[in-house]
Amino acid sequence: MGSDKHSAGLLPTLRMERVRTILTHTYPYPHEHSRHAIIAVVVGCLFFISSDNMHTLIEKLDKNIKWWSMYIAWILVAALYHLPSFQSMGLDMRMNLSLFLSIYISSILFLIVFHIIFLGLWYLGLVSRVAGRRPAILTILQNCAVISIACCVFYSHCGNRAMLRDRPFERKTSNWFSFWKKEDRNTWLAKFVRMSELKNQVCSSWFAPVGLASDYPLLSKWVIYGELACNGSCPGSSDEISPIFSLWATFIGLYMANYVVERSTGWALTHPLSVEEYENLKKNQMKPDFLDMVPWYSGTSADLFKTAFDLLVSVTLFVGRFDMRMMQAAMSRVHEGAQQDDLFYDHLSEKEDLWFDFMADTGDGGNSSYTVARLLAQPSIQLSKEDSVLTLPRGDLLLVGGDLAYPNPSGFTYERRLFSPFEYALQPPTWYKHEHIAVNKPELPEGISQLKEYDGPQCFLIPGNHDWFDGLNTFMRYICHKSWLGGWFMPQKKSYFALHLPKRWWVFGLDLSLHNDIDVYQFKFFSELVKNKVGENDTVIVMTHEPQWLLDWYWNENSGRNVSHLICDYLKGRCKLRIAGDMHHYMRHSCVPSEGPVHVHHLLVNGCGGAFLHPTHVFSSFNKFYGKTYECKASYPSFHDSNRIALGNILKFRKKNWQFDFFGGVIYFILVFSMFPQCKLDHILQGDSFSGHLGSFFGTVWDNFVYVLEHSFVSLTGVVLLLIMAIAFVPSKVSRKKRAIIGIIHVSAHLAAALILMLLMELGLETCIRHKLLATSGYHSLYQWYRSVESEHFPDPSGLRARMEQWTFGLYPACIKYLMSAFDVPEVMAVTRSNICKNGIQALSRGGAVIYYASIFLYFWVFSTPVVSLVFGSYLYICINWFHLHFDEAFSSLRIANYKSFTRFHINRDGDLEVFTLAVDKVPREWMLDPDWDMEQKQPQQLSHRRKYPSKWSAAAGQQDPVNTVRVVDHFVIRQNEKPDFVSSNGSVSR
Repeated sequence: MGSDKHSAGLLPTLRMERVRTILTHTYPYPHEHSRHAIIAVVVGCLFFISSDNMHTLIEKLDKNIKWWSMYIAWILVAALYHLPSFQSMGLDMRMNLSLFLSIYISSILFLIVFHIIFLGLWYLGLVSRVAGRRPAILTILQNCAVISIACCVFYSHCGNRAMLRDRPFERKTSNWFSFWKKEDRNTWLAKFVRMSELKNQVCSSWFAPVGLASDYPLLSKWVIYGELACNGSCPGSSDEISPIFSLWATFIGLYMANYVVERSTGWALTHPLSVEEYENLKKNQMKPDFLDMVPWYSGTSADLFKTAFDLLVSVTLFVGRFDMRMMQAAMSRVHEGAQQDDLFYDHLSEKEDLWFDFMADTGDGGNSSYTVARLLAQPSIQLSKEDSVLTLPRGDLLLVGGDLAYPNPSGFTYERRLFSPFEYALQPPTWYKHEHIAVNKPELPEGISQLKEYDGPQCFLIPGNHDWFDGLNTFMRYICHKSWLGGWFMPQKKSYFALHLPKRWWVFGLDLSLHNDIDVYQFKFFSELVKNKVGENDTVIVMTHEPQWLLDWYWNENSGRNVSHLICDYLKGRCKLRIAGDMHHYMRHSCVPSEGPVHVHHLLVNGCGGAFLHPTHVFSSFNKFYGKTYECKASYPSFHDSNRIALGNILKFRKKNWQFDFFGGVIYFILVFSMFPQCKLDHILQGDSFSGHLGSFFGTVWDNFVYVLEHSFVSLTGVVLLLIMAIAFVPSKVSRKKRAIIGIIHVSAHLAAALILMLLMELGLETCIRHKLLATSGYHSLYQWYRSVESEHFPDPSGLRARMEQWTFGLYPACIKYLMSAFDVPEVMAVTRSNICKNGIQALSRGGAVIYYASIFLYFWVFSTPVVSLVFGSYLYICINWFHLHFDEAFSSLRIANYKSFTRFHINRDGDLEVFTLAVDKVPREWMLDPDWDMEQKQPQQLSHRRKYPSKWSAAAGQQDPVNTVRVVDHFVIRQNEKPDFVSSNGSVSR
């Protein structure tokens, strides 16, 4: 009985009329809207109205990603608002979109006029002088968007209804909670059913119209009127001001009042920040302004175009025609080889022992470069070794093996990518000025008369291939004519040098230029130095930028003949170690004992100073150099890790190189340009089974492939040009036949993907046309539809719109028309396609053809960009892991900032050379002001290397700080008078 009673009470509550009122209005518009969607819009509006939230969100997004998102949102809305399924879900996108665009354009025009008038008053001196600052255009657009969204949200809930004059007074003034009948208070379903009544009370009480236009005679001709709220036909016309118009006018008035008050009183310029705002500002200032890793696949980067141009000029002009090294030799003050104090330095030779560091290929991403610089700057690094602690003091000497800034040498890249991280790690003296030019080097600090008396860290650098792209101009200006790289003193005057170190150790820093060899004058200097200065029992470390042993093996070449002549015929076994960069990984090879002389005992590559990572597994088979067999003793990252990292080309290529989308989408569109439109698709759509559909689909793809090769002009031209570029892209180490095969397979994959995407897009269009979703209204359909319903739902008996059109010389309706037309792209595409299929392409005017192909491109570009990145990334992965090709291209695409290292050397009192390679697996991305550095007392004239905490920034997460995560990945000893005796390798000493 209880259940029957409950059912009897429930049935009246579930009347269909009452339930229907929850989802639909009794008035023409707005009709059937999704409550969840509207709630989401309201929450979004509240979020974006908050300037802090807006700033926080935009700050985390790259500005290009932001514009990309706006583009995607535009074409997505343009595609979806035509679909009736959204109306069946209760979301009337057509009315809301057209209303938003109308209010948006009106707001922009009104505020522009307001700002012009306000600036005119400022110019005449009628307002405060602090009001002369121009408003930000983006701020105006943002405020107009927020106002338009707010009006659309109100319209979706309350409509543009005007109250009838003869409406019962008690209905207007009814109590808010009068609909809560006593007998229904405990019935949750009744509360849910009466939500529409609550909404009506909110719209009529909280947001009621401001009143009748007759109550405001001055405004009667300057307002839009409300729509009569009645069922059926309404007698007469509304005299009440539109609630939408009153809401818009309120927001505009608030904006204008706020702007006038701020600019006229200077409040915005003088009012102090709140404590919270001050803390946020201080927090943002307490972060380094590091640059990101260079986007090597960004076709929109001006730096990359400049790099290509500089390389072309350098190869054609400087190599073999004009060489800066020849000018350096000509400018030397003394021409007696070993006596050239511009090139030879022996101020460190009398020390009992010496710690010194080697790094190369810095100046890429700020995070990675600073990570290495921070470790180099530490007074000492504490490492765990078994049960003891290993202490490695800071090097007195820093050797940098070239490629100081990427992608090209310029004042900007040197200052932001090289000097900035090093200055944060170890600050230059307080008296040093960045614009200072060192004329007479070395310019020693005050109180020091000789270079040997200076006990701070020093730095010597050689140029790499990237430093030569401008003919060595930037290197000479920033290295040879400046005295400080951060807190490292630079006595160097030329691009190559010789250092005499303690215990008969030497360092030869060679400049290989762009043709991987030393010039005649450089050879003369070093050969005479060997004859006159280097003893028979001395040991030489030869430092070059490129590891010729690896690259010659990989490219099957024989470069650096002058270097080989110097090492083999002059040093004659005294070169115990060769160090180089250029390859952004760490590898060490040692000579296998055998009969005969050994020209070089150890080969060490360490280019992990800050640039993107290079693979190691590609060079795993190297074992021959100068006729001797070498064995790989250490590699970082390991061969297995290197192979695994290459998989990122498939998974992360587009994420890391989203700028590549622009050219990739354009190329795909050119490949299928001649295939649009596909008018005969019945055999695909009318198949009986899935296999039949699939067979017809791929058969059509093949037919189009043949058509491209036999009949098309534009697409075939694109295929041929792409094929030429693909073949040229294949490394020259493989034969021409293999290059052609690889290039053809590569282009075929792209062409097949482009054809499949084209056919899928055409099938989608054809399906929409057949189901009357598109090609039903023609051009400017959204604008024409809105104009047809505008006068009905937004009455304008005073002719305000006509006057606006007249005063703006037709600009106002034209802006609305063409802005709405931007959302008619699918309709334009479908209508034009139908006309072409019916009458042929010849019936289309040139302008119509441009509009059609432009509309096709807008959507096809979005569909193709993920695919072109996937195909190209897969090509790189297959080539690097299966054929060991494209080691540079396949890893530069990943822009990996992790796996950074440098090598620390120690010449001990016995004359032996201890070698430690220190590495950081994961580079921090977030930094904060180091509290120890901030609290340490700093003397005005104190050099930064004397501080206990020399680096300004530490990792935001303490456990990720490089000082805490650094570890030893390789450790060995070179005996000066014996064959090499290995202590350990491959990370046997770990932190």
